[in-house]
Amino acid sequence: MIGSIIRASIKNRVIVLMAAVMLTLGGIWALKETPVDAIPDLSDVQVIIKTPYDGQAPQVIEDQVTYPIATAMLSVPDVIDVRGFSFYGDSYVYVVFKDSTDLYWARSRVLEYLAQVGAKLPDGVTPELGPDATGVGWIYQYALIDRTGNHDLAQLRSLQDWWLKFELQTVSGVSEVATIGGMVKQYQVVADPNKLRAYGVTLPELMSTIENANRETSGSVIEMAEAEYMVRATGYIQSIEDLKQIPIKVNERGAALTLEDVAEIRLGPQMRRGVADLNGEGDSVGAVVIMRWGENPLRTIEGVTAKLNELKPNLPEGVEIVTTYDRSGVIERAIDNLTQKLTEEFLVVVLVCAIFLLHLRSSLVILISLPLGILTALLVMRLQGVNANIMSLGGIAIAIGAWWMRRL
Repeated sequence: MIGSIIRASIKNRVIVLMAAVMLTLGGIWALKETPVDAIPDLSDVQVIIKTPYDGQAPQVIEDQVTYPIATAMLSVPDVIDVRGFSFYGDSYVYVVFKDSTDLYWARSRVLEYLAQVGAKLPDGVTPELGPDATGVGWIYQYALIDRTGNHDLAQLRSLQDWWLKFELQTVSGVSEVATIGGMVKQYQVVADPNKLRAYGVTLPELMSTIENANRETSGSVIEMAEAEYMVRATGYIQSIEDLKQIPIKVNERGAALTLEDVAEIRLGPQMRRGVADLNGEGDSVGAVVIMRWGENPLRTIEGVTAKLNELKPNLPEGVEIVTTYDRSGVIERAIDNLTQKLTEEFLVVVLVCAIFLLHLRSSLVILISLPLGILTALLVMRLQGVNANIMSLGGIAIAIGAWWMRRL
């Protein structure tokens, strides 16, 4: 059969050359478009459901949140495993699908079944899906530092949460920017139980009063002099003084009882469940950039780096962005190593063939066929949706060496 293929190829040289040119062009396209990574993605196809339930114990969260969601996910098509975890204030449910399942199809199915669970959950509890990424989506990490000491951890955290995070999420291929460390600034109302008892105010009344005072109210419009004017009551809290002046009720003498009469109002940090440290120098603020599933890591990291370089001149004076993890270095070293090894193997093949055959043209045939085989392999990988990584690129180099050893 091989002999027939060789004879047919000799008789139809033009067709063979055209097929070789088409494979070469397709391989070059695949070489440019195939995602290149350092780590092979062997993670499961999974969808993460996170449900915050502030202030509740793990057992309560297990009974009221995790169990209803996990049991509903058991009937989702192509699911092979459902894992539920309950922590203080948070519930996590991992829905694992078959390997051949498309991630976005899986996410849409989970959303459909999640809508059926909403009525079984406590009031105010809203489940949310995790990022459309895998376990190897952690591609970049940085830290915000201020060596001058002009900005505290709360200010650096606000800078990260309300500016840098949103800017980086616009980069193509970025799924999520997760903030680590720092202090989240919040208004804290510390009620005095003795004063509450003396004035006859309960905690639910206190909470309801604060919620009602922090809202906008519309009063429709009025027409004056052939013009319409919008009527609204502005009630958003903007400072500690606004909180202090919130009226709770009126006493017997007609005097208003305000919030500062029964509680201490202050600015403070939100309770932290973890910290970030940079080089053993103490608390710091940082962020992890998570890549979207199926994207090109090298291209995404280049976009993130370019965006950070664009934002650095606009940072407050003294604030710096320090890169703590960048996978592009590992990827580039893997590509350089493959290029070097392939070049060495090509030169050895050409020299050995030229020396033993005493015919340079015969060695050039091998020099042409080996790159064509590599480009064809990359084209097949691209069509099958397989990314190039250390394992696949190393396999190509080993395959060429094994092929040459068999010829010897």
